[in-house]
Order: sequence, then structure tokens, then C-alpha cells
Amino acid sequence: MNIVQKGNDVYLYEVRDFDLAQTLECGQCFRFHKIKDNEYIVIAHHIMQRVGQVEDTVIFYDCTLDIFNKVWYEYFDLGTDYKVIKDYLLQYDDKLKEAIEQKHGIRILKQEFFENLLSFIISQNKQIPHIKKIVDDIATAYGDKLGEYEGKEYYSFPTVEQISKVTEDDFRTLKTGFRAPYLCNAISLVASGNISYDELQELSSKEVEDRLTTIKGVGTKVANCVMLFSLGRREAFPVDVWIHRIMEQLYYNGEKAKKEEIMAFAKEHFGEYGGYAQQYLFFYARDGK
Repeated sequence: MNIVQKGNDVYLYEVRDFDLAQTLECGQCFRFHKIKDNEYIVIAHHIMQRVGQVEDTVIFYDCTLDIFNKVWYEYFDLGTDYKVIKDYLLQYDDKLKEAIEQKHGIRILKQEFFENLLSFIISQNKQIPHIKKIVDDIATAYGDKLGEYEGKEYYSFPTVEQISKVTEDDFRTLKTGFRAPYLCNAISLVASGNISYDELQELSSKEVEDRLTTIKGVGTKVANCVMLFSLGRREAFPVDVWIHRIMEQLYYNGEKAKKEEIMAFAKEHFGEYGGYAQQYLFFYARDGK
């Protein structure tokens, strides 16, 4: 990959194993807006960024190399060699072949912990367009305006301080439903320091999962999503209805299996690459393959 500043834009040439649309639309994040084919507005880490892709070239419009290196290089996990990961997975498991071939360009994003936690609490029993709408409405109500593009305004997700006084009724007004008290509990625990990103980074994955599931409304699936998408725990393996279904199909001969069985199997079978396998399988299954 060759990274070059051209005028006001940053160009990435000869990008391998990266598809912008697959990465954004695979269900791991909710702060993106499609402008046209292979071009998006992405909001992350208090920045609004227009990004496009043409074949193996990715363009970050109106972006400096300094911002790209500080924010987007890590956010899009561009320092990881995904060919090595895919080759490793396929060496031991040819059942992943079709999923990896179909969803070859997925990369696991490194998202901001607090936003990711609240977003996946909201995600329970919701379709992605509805999740995106609620998260955007929260940002518009309590975050900072970052800019606008083609008449649409974009806002940052609020900080803990900005959202700490929001009540359950306020959240219900934003259509969060039964998740309102869960959001308030999570905010309170983060604001008080009882749930801390820095402390979580010092714990084992099992300890992180145990700590996260002390938050009201956070079960193993949401905890593993947060671990995978914002805490860098690439072995995490969230099990939702899509993963449950395709794992039964591929690894249990179509027979029923408990979620706990599937998670234990994934931990043993995929090991440190569980999160990558999960993303290929999740997006593949969700697309009805």
C-alpha cells in the first residue's frame, strides 16, 4: 500500500484485502452515510470524513496525512495483513472458503469504546437502519456539529460528560424503548469510573466479558461485540441469530446447538482469529448466502 497526499486529499494506492462498502456495511458500526456507490461519510473519533474507493485505490477527501495517520490508519486496521489471517483460517477450515471469498474485503474497525458500548446496547432486537437512526438522533441532540455535506449536517457522538444528565425519558423520546434504563446505567458506570476503558485493557478477555455484563442489559453477545470492535479483542466471537444459524448449518450438520456451545467451539476452533471468522460468517449469513 502506498499512501500519498495529493492536494487536500490522501490517496491509498494498491490497497489489498479492503473493501470500503463491506467494511462499513457488515454490521460492526453505525456512523456512516452512503453518498453513492463506494463513497461514504464516516463519523468517528469526533471527525467527519468523506471516503471513497475505486478498485484498489481509497481516497480520504479533505484530509491531511497527519489526521489520516493519527485516526484513520488505526480505525480501518490498515496495519494488519488480512491475507495472513485468511490464509491461516482457510488452512485449518475450508468451510469458511465461500464466506471469505464473498466477503473478502472486510476489516475490523477500531471504534471509540463509549460510543460502541451504547450503540450495541441500542442494537438489541433492532434492524441496522433503525439502529443508525437512533444513534444519529442521539448525536444530533447531544453531540457537536462537525460539518455538513450536500445539505446534511453531521454530529459527533456525545462524550460521557455531554450525555451524563440525559434521563430515561429523554432516551425514550429518541425511540430507544426498553433500552433507555440500560443506556443510563452504562453512562453512569462509565462516568463514575466503574467501567473504564483503560482498566478493561489490563484485564483478560474473560474478565472483560464479566465486567461488561455487569451493565444492565449487556449480555455475552453485546459484550463480545464491544470487545471485538472497540477493545481490540480479536478472539471475541459474538453470537446473534445470524451466527447461530450459520454455525449450526456449517458445524453442527444443521442440528440445534446452544449459544454457549457455539461460543466454546469458536474459542477452541478459531482461537485468536475468532473475531475475523465471525465477521466473514456474519455478513455472509446476513446476506442470505
